[in-house]
Amino acid sequence: MEPKIATPTAELELADWRRRVAALYEAVRAERAPQQAHALWRRRRDELMREHPQSPLLPGDELRASGVPCWPYDPELRFELEVRPSPAPAALTLPTGGGEVTTLRRIGLVALPAPLDATLDVWWMEQYAGGLFVPVRDGTAGDTSYGGGRYLLDTAKGADLGSHHGRLIVDLNFLYHPSCRYNPDWQCPLAPAGNTIAYAVRAGERL
Repeated sequence: MEPKIATPTAELELADWRRRVAALYEAVRAERAPQQAHALWRRRRDELMREHPQSPLLPGDELRASGVPCWPYDPELRFELEVRPSPAPAALTLPTGGGEVTTLRRIGLVALPAPLDATLDVWWMEQYAGGLFVPVRDGTAGDTSYGGGRYLLDTAKGADLGSHHGRLIVDLNFLYHPSCRYNPDWQCPLAPAGNTIAYAVRAGERL
């Protein structure tokens, strides 16, 4: 009998998921009107969450039918911000389950203007080919958003709003929940202290 050959189905599906996420954010960056870009993002992200085999939603999750709830778009929460140098070198090694870890290196910070009056650390993810990583845990966490926080940028996975004239585009309307919010089998790096703010950001995905 011939030995059974494992088929790389899951790996191919995951590669397709990342490809589709990257294409979605490319379309978002190409859209001139931020509010229309956000509507596109919501529609296409809901399609992925509903239909793709790598969706973190469990098969019977009602969000497959209803879509993931979001706050209305708030144009006051979109900024173009200089990435300021990190005040001191910093690195984090975060457990992501099964003995695996994610290593982050802080490359700088962005200062969010009023009414937020807060800073967010900007991290470089050492895994994959590297990428910017900006999680956010705000005043809605544990109430109307996931307690561990949400993600704003994860460019290694394709979640990239781009930059303009050397300034990072920070649009809090694009905050989204990590996969572990939907499925306990997923393990996600959560927002560290430098990415925790008191202001309640009622924008992006919500519970």
